[in-house]
Amino acid sequence: QVQLVESGGGLVQAGDSLRLSCAASGRTFSSYAMGWFRQAPGKEREFVAAISWNGGMLYYADSVKGRFTISRDNAKNTVYLQMNSLKPEDTAVYYCAAGHARTTAVVAGSVDYWGQGTQVTVSS
Repeated sequence: QVQLVESGGGLVQAGDSLRLSCAASGRTFSSYAMGWFRQAPGKEREFVAAISWNGGMLYYADSVKGRFTISRDNAKNTVYLQMNSLKPEDTAVYYCAAGHARTTAVVAGSVDYWGQGTQVTVSS
């Protein structure tokens, strides 16, 4: 069992930066591929970024490439999402996710555990 707790969301202006954190419980964090997803009002949840268990493989949605960076610290059981040059269309609830299968499976939404989400609001 893995519990995920996100933090770092908030209200910012367009062009600002935020860093989201996701703290995971459990001793097996390093064995999970991790991802970030988001859901805007009235829209379906969508993939944002994913990272393999050792950080060697990274995946990003086209909409965030070059602006967002996913990273992890297995010693701290934490995954991060650095978000730069934020746009109003980035406004959403951001969810952390953990998957025990391949990282590409997490990208496709095959996830074993979800966090409760953290709100990010970007004003224009």
